[in-house]
Amino acid sequence: MPFVVAALVLLGLLCLVNLLLTVGILRRMRAQATTGSPFALRPGSEIGEFAATTTDGEPLTTATLDGTVAFFSADCPACHDTLPDFLAYAREQGRDRVLAVVGGDDADTVRALAEVARVVPADLDGGPVAAAFRNTWTPALYVVADGRVVATAGRVPELTVPAGR
Repeated sequence: MPFVVAALVLLGLLCLVNLLLTVGILRRMRAQATTGSPFALRPGSEIGEFAATTTDGEPLTTATLDGTVAFFSADCPACHDTLPDFLAYAREQGRDRVLAVVGGDDADTVRALAEVARVVPADLDGGPVAAAFRNTWTPALYVVADGRVVATAGRVPELTVPAGR
């Protein structure tokens, strides 16, 4: 009989610990959900300084960046779903006004993007462009003018660009 009582007390304590951990996880999830957008830089925010080189050997800096910047990852299913819409969008914008930052090793995606955009490969830590945008999310689309973010979106149809851009 003492073993049954001990087992019930232990089971009760384990249930209590489980409840406390669950409440802690829910609180953390709520806190993250209230931050809203996954974009650290919102419209009007200034982009950090960076220097990078495209796959074609073209140097890029914050001062030379104007147009759309897109972040893609090779192992991101949402990125692959967004790619056809983005390729069509990039063709309309013109290659010189679109920059694609690609993380991972996906030669087909890089090749497809290189036809319609300047491409910068991203390091494991995201690279200098991702650091300048404080971007940790893919797919992520930014419209940039004069060193500032004009618009952000996760998908091409969500990208609303102010008139005159």
